[in-house]
Amino acid sequence: MSAPAHDPSSAAPALRPATIAVTAGRPPHEPDEPLNVPITMTSTYGATGDLEYGRFGNPTWSAFEETLGALEGGRALAFASGMAAVTTILDLVGIGGSVIAPRHAYNGSVAALADAESRGRLRASLVDTSDTAAVIAALRADEDCALLWLESPTNPALEVADIPALVAAAHELGIRVVVDNTFATPLLQQPLSLGADIVVHSATKYIAGHSDVLMGAIVVADEEVYGALKGRRDLAGAVPGPFETWLALRGLRTLPVRLERAAANAAELARRLADHPAVEEVRYPGFGAIVAPVLAGGADAGDFLVRATSLWVHATSLGGVESTFERRRRWKLEPATIPDGLVRLSVGIEDVEDLWHDLKQALDRINA
Repeated sequence: MSAPAHDPSSAAPALRPATIAVTAGRPPHEPDEPLNVPITMTSTYGATGDLEYGRFGNPTWSAFEETLGALEGGRALAFASGMAAVTTILDLVGIGGSVIAPRHAYNGSVAALADAESRGRLRASLVDTSDTAAVIAALRADEDCALLWLESPTNPALEVADIPALVAAAHELGIRVVVDNTFATPLLQQPLSLGADIVVHSATKYIAGHSDVLMGAIVVADEEVYGALKGRRDLAGAVPGPFETWLALRGLRTLPVRLERAAANAAELARRLADHPAVEEVRYPGFGAIVAPVLAGGADAGDFLVRATSLWVHATSLGGVESTFERRRRWKLEPATIPDGLVRLSVGIEDVEDLWHDLKQALDRINA
């Protein structure tokens, strides 16, 4: 019996992100093959191969990088921390070049820019990246600009940038664009598909997702940029341990379900917070799992809130399964343009009614 004719319409459709997160970076489906990539604990490989030495590569890294790269639409590199990834990207800027970055951004990124500027490495200009016209004007006015750094949403103000418009303006001037995609994750936003050159993650946050790993990652589409960044990682030794990478990959497998639950909780909490008299403003971009209410009572109200709950954890990190919060202006480096009463909520996957009850009883006491 002859084989049926091939029907192009019967080809398997492209996998969706939730499926990619589960299936990418797996060993081949062969008898007796492990379902998960093993943790490869080694510093040295047999000579004359592709790896040679533990600083250059690891099969556990490769599985993580393949999965994250598939989700972001590029090639990924794993790093020891988000800051290791950030500073590696900044190394692409030549001596005397400049970087335009958000006025509200992750404190570590801003501190890295300030440190490089203090050593004469580069110049940094901080602008309101939600103001597209202002960013484009800054790009055109700075002849030395080599890099436009974006966060969207920003940390902790939750401002959203028009990434395609800013990428187009930057590329017209020969300027690379990097987007910190930690808050949105590749499930909600894929900056490379919007034209960005480099994506950076604090994999400590949503990617790993369980508040037990320090890791970072970079994803790029251009092979030349990939080679330059990998060369910097290899030279500086900013590499993650295989066990941390294995944990981050395990966390990445459940990102779709974790984020779906956390984002649904965040949307509901944002709605309820907006109606509470102790809350002056709610910053919430309409997606993701970060909400930033601004309390009418300012710093005192914010400090009371983070002390007056039993379920919410007062902590500075975010993106874990547990709900955490903090008043951001408690940090000396937080800009004065962040309201004193802004409390950044990282909404977890607990039952939303329990989360709201714990917040509301504290807010009610503030209002009283």
